[in-house]
Amino acid sequence: MADAETWDLLDEQGAPTGEVHRRGDPGWPPGRFHLMVATCVVRSDGLVLLTRRAATKTFPFLWEIPGGSVLAGETGAQAAVREVREETGLVLDEGALERVGRGVESASFLDVHVATVPGRPRLVLDPAEVDAAAWVTWADVEAHRAAGRMPAPWVGCFAPLWPDLARKVAVAARRT
Repeated sequence: MADAETWDLLDEQGAPTGEVHRRGDPGWPPGRFHLMVATCVVRSDGLVLLTRRAATKTFPFLWEIPGGSVLAGETGAQAAVREVREETGLVLDEGALERVGRGVESASFLDVHVATVPGRPRLVLDPAEVDAAAWVTWADVEAHRAAGRMPAPWVGCFAPLWPDLARKVAVAARRT
């Protein structure tokens, strides 16, 4: 695993510990977390971008808001911009990100953002990461979530943030 991702580790309060961990290595330190990000991209007509996970990924063919792990040395905003670009080809400005909040899973924190994009941008999907993408209404996002078509760990992380995310998406849709 020489090319595996390396993550900065955080304590229970989300503060950096100075430790790093390589993805896939055994011996996850107890009481440590790594940071993940997700960015709900809203375009000018109010539609929201969902991506479907590639066949080779965990939770294959499930829909999600673009995101992934924050690499060692990155900020959450830098990772959010990088993940959206890698998965979809969309180039966001860090200043366009509006943080919704932080969810928590067993060994991960998940920072959720909203970003607006003008017009109807062209997507260039990375087939190693994303099988398909769709611009959908917020009601469609809710339907995917309710029907179990999104990865369960992400749904759990998002749960406490969902009402705020829905409000921020609605505001972003009115602004565009």
